[in-house]
Amino acid sequence: MDHTDLCFRSTTELAALILAGEATSEQVTQACLDRIEEVNGRLNAVVALAPDAMDRAREADAELRRGDHRGPLHGVPFTLKDSIDTAGLVTTAGTVGWRHRVPERDATVAARLRAAGGILLGKTNTPELTWSNETDNDVYGATNNPYDLARTPGGSSGGPAAAVAAGCSPFDIGSDTGDSIRQPAHVCGIAGLKPTSGRVPRTGHNPGSAGLLERLTQLGPMARSVADIALVLPVIAGPDGEDPHIVPAPLGDPTRVRIEGLRVAFFTTNGVRTPTPEIQAAVVAAGQALSAAGALVENVMPPDLPALGSVYDQLVGADGYSWLQRLITGAGTPGMGSYETRPWFVAGRPLAGDDLSELIEHVDTLRSRMLRWLTDNRVDLVVSPALPLPAVLHGEGLSPEFGDTFSDVHNITGWPSLVVRGGTAPGGLPIGVQIAAGPWREDVALAGGAVIEAASGGWVRPPL
Repeated sequence: MDHTDLCFRSTTELAALILAGEATSEQVTQACLDRIEEVNGRLNAVVALAPDAMDRAREADAELRRGDHRGPLHGVPFTLKDSIDTAGLVTTAGTVGWRHRVPERDATVAARLRAAGGILLGKTNTPELTWSNETDNDVYGATNNPYDLARTPGGSSGGPAAAVAAGCSPFDIGSDTGDSIRQPAHVCGIAGLKPTSGRVPRTGHNPGSAGLLERLTQLGPMARSVADIALVLPVIAGPDGEDPHIVPAPLGDPTRVRIEGLRVAFFTTNGVRTPTPEIQAAVVAAGQALSAAGALVENVMPPDLPALGSVYDQLVGADGYSWLQRLITGAGTPGMGSYETRPWFVAGRPLAGDDLSELIEHVDTLRSRMLRWLTDNRVDLVVSPALPLPAVLHGEGLSPEFGDTFSDVHNITGWPSLVVRGGTAPGGLPIGVQIAAGPWREDVALAGGAVIEAASGGWVRPPL
């Protein structure tokens, strides 16, 4: 077998090759490390390497020779966003107070991936404490988009998205409080899933699982194919006995979902932002692909979308961003960290207690109305743009035109939402399509995403 392209093989393929003895974990891990050395100087996506990665890979190979198979990721290398704790490997979350912080304990998702046989390659870049549409911080600097180095890979999981898209890693775990998995997946041309709120433990992620924004932040896989997302999700899902918000909900198998007869609502604009013609065309093509597979597709927009986008903005700033200040102060970073030099960031005045209580009631009312619409209309999938623009130049990630009014809404609803590559914009920039499903139906979202990915051709190797 030619091993020169191993770094571009999917997670699913690599796991099968290693198990069958057609490739070794050592070969795959070395191929990814070689690719990091080749392109990371231009990308700045991988910010720390695990010094024991090759040793762990050789151990994985030795285990297979003895007949020991740890799990579905045995011998497969992966990276992790730098907001996720990794025992023995620096985890900064992009804040200077943690520049040399080395956790003693793995985050739950890191521990589960290792237990399933995965080989940690290193950490990928994030904006400070994950709070920006652009992946840039005072510890490691900015990450570039592999399809155009002058453009942003999005945020906050821009490091993971750039690394996976460029072949540095088969998969990563991102975090999503606004659209921080889905936006980078869109602009970097990969697949990324925000699971149902309550599906994957946040233990060991920074920020954690406590407080006003708890319901918004989810951890989920990012990879070059929907099949890879489906492989990784069961490994990281389920209660860990520590994150108090995670429930033991069953996780369905997307390969058992029948597309024929599914009800799909799709829309290309939401009355707040008008996507580019190419993005709208990608959504239409996604609907046509699902229709051709037997789904019942209707051009209709759910109610309350503009209101959901508005309350998201109100909720995240409801305490005047004191939640962010507490995190920065707790890390030992002076002042407001990198945000003191970010012109887009303005801390505001906290809401009064009665106003905050009213806002939360309003948020829950909107969530209930969206759920009722989904149930009354028997809608299985909602297909829409991920964002109104493809990747923008560095410094333009917070422009209103790039606004994330299509994806933020599902942090409010708590529904699982997936982004897959649906097309290509001028200049070769990727276009993502968002596929949302009802609560706990990641299997339906993944099944629909697989149809769209197959029709569009999915991930395309970037020109570097």
